[in-house]
Amino acid sequence: MARIVIVEDDAAIGPRLAASLRSVGHDTEWCQDGKSALARTTGAVDLVLLDLGLPDMDGLELCQRLRDRLPGAVVVVLTARTDEMDVIQALESGADDYLTKPFRLAELQARVTAHLRRAADGSGVPEARITHGQLVIDRAARRCLTPKGEVELRPKEFDLLAVLAGSPGQAVSREELMSRVWDENWFGSTKTLDVHVAALRRKLGDLVHITTLRHFGYRLEVPPES
Repeated sequence: MARIVIVEDDAAIGPRLAASLRSVGHDTEWCQDGKSALARTTGAVDLVLLDLGLPDMDGLELCQRLRDRLPGAVVVVLTARTDEMDVIQALESGADDYLTKPFRLAELQARVTAHLRRAADGSGVPEARITHGQLVIDRAARRCLTPKGEVELRPKEFDLLAVLAGSPGQAVSREELMSRVWDENWFGSTKTLDVHVAALRRKLGDLVHITTLRHFGYRLEVPPES
């Protein structure tokens, strides 16, 4: 059983989401605004469903604050916004995934189950250390170490880096990355993958070079020998 906080101002939607997830065994709590969401996420939370259109606070700002407060939780944005830039902003604000309204309750349950399973399993790879140039990727401790110190990565960012670094110099398809980092039965948009790759590039800078393979996927380049 997971503890799930639902942040949704629509009284016709919030209780339905809570009841749907409660029916499959989760402990759910419904909040109608950002202030109450912050008040009720002081303890352990496994997953947050966050509507961006809140009456008292910008949804993206709340997403950032929840990510800082709950670094290990999964944040799934619920949005009626269909513009690609809105989705990218949500992912860059700390969301792990998004669902565009309207969506089916069965789809929501499947996506929540997938995220919780991945969070429980960790990266799904053997415990080991990978040395990539000046990076040390410690799978057991889930730490990314550099000569200048540790780089703080979000859970999915770490998992993605571990998968790519586990096959250096090899092309890895979008489908395989989505399967290994998100879920083997993933369906829907893979835009979240692109945003997480962009975050890795930004955080790690010259320490990694991830090549985009158009219409296929990505490749982590092998660092030159010094």
